[in-house]
Amino acid sequence: MNVSIGKRWENFVNDLVKEGRYGSQSEIVREGLRLVEEREAKLKALRETIDASIAQGGSHSAGEVDAYIDERLDQWEAAQAQGK
Repeated sequence: MNVSIGKRWENFVNDLVKEGRYGSQSEIVREGLRLVEEREAKLKALRETIDASIAQGGSHSAGEVDAYIDERLDQWEAAQAQGK
């Protein structure tokens, strides 16, 4: 496989190798692909969860959703104020 990533990314990759953070350019590309694979797996799981929820049925009004979000935001802000 031959891939062109452009000058910007070439410089970025070369700098990481020079700094010793990675042993080779290929190692960096493999790490990037692992991250993409992980993200895709998470998105797939999220889609499956959403599809299952839709299939289960039920509904909430926009007001109920807003109230729930506001409640969670208040809880989060309280936790942040307490340093948690």
